[in-house]
Amino acid sequence: MIRVGVTGGIGSGKTTLCKEWERLGAFVVYADDLAKKLMIEDDELVKNIKSVFGNKAYHEDGSLNRHYLAQEAFEKGRVNELNNLVHPVLWKKVEEISAQKEREGVDVFVKEAAILLQNGRPEDVDFVVLVEADEQQRTERVVRRDNSDRKKVEGRISAQQDFSTLTELADFVVTNDEGVIELKEKAGLLLKEIRKF
Repeated sequence: MIRVGVTGGIGSGKTTLCKEWERLGAFVVYADDLAKKLMIEDDELVKNIKSVFGNKAYHEDGSLNRHYLAQEAFEKGRVNELNNLVHPVLWKKVEEISAQKEREGVDVFVKEAAILLQNGRPEDVDFVVLVEADEQQRTERVVRRDNSDRKKVEGRISAQQDFSTLTELADFVVTNDEGVIELKEKAGLLLKEIRKF
C-alpha cells in the first residue's frame, strides 16, 4: 500500500484534490474532520480538553463549543495547547485506520492534513503532496465557501504555516491557479504517477 500525505493552506484546494482521488479509488482520511469527531467521541480526550479549557469547551448536549474553543485557541494564542491534546490521539487513530485499510487491500492510503509538515516531514508516508495557491485566491475561496468574514479568513491564513517555505519537504507540488476542472485533471494525472511506484 502506498501512503501519501496531502497538505496545503486553507483554501488551497487540497480537499478538492483528495475528493477526486477518492473518486478514483484511493482511501482518504481528512485529519480535520477526524479530529473534530474524536474531540466528541474519545472520552479521554474530552476529559483532557475540559480540564485544560474548562467545561465551556462543550455545550450541555455534549457537542463541541467550536466558537468558544476557536476564540480560546486562536485569539488567546492557545493553539499549541489544544494541538498537544488532540494530535497524539488523532495520529494514533490514523495509524489504526491505515493498518486496517492495508489489511483490506487498499492500494493508496491518503492523509489530508494542513498540519502534516508542522514538525518536518513525517516518516509514515511514502510521498508528500503540497497543494498551493496564491493567498488572495485562497482568501476569496474561503470567504465564498464558508460565507465568512474576510478579516477572520485572513487571520486564519496568517495563523497557519507559510506553505511556500515547505516545498522542499514535498515530493510533488500542485499549483491550483486555474480552477476546479484543471485541479481535478492534475489530481488524476498525479495519482496515476504515484500508482506506478
